[in-house]
Amino acid sequence: MAEISKNARVGVVTQKFFCGCGGEVKMKSVFTGGRLKNLAECEKCNRKERKPSDFRV
Repeated sequence: MAEISKNARVGVVTQKFFCGCGGEVKMKSVFTGGRLKNLAECEKCNRKERKPSDFRV
């Protein structure tokens, strides 16, 4: 039998971020000014931040 590699991810869990309003935060890529920017945006209140952890205020 083949063994599972030590680097294999058995239970992959993605972390979900939530805004103070209760909406879920999703990452979006936006192309502006010739550059690709990654933004975190709340689905409920449309608040935009640079990274998801900035919503913990």
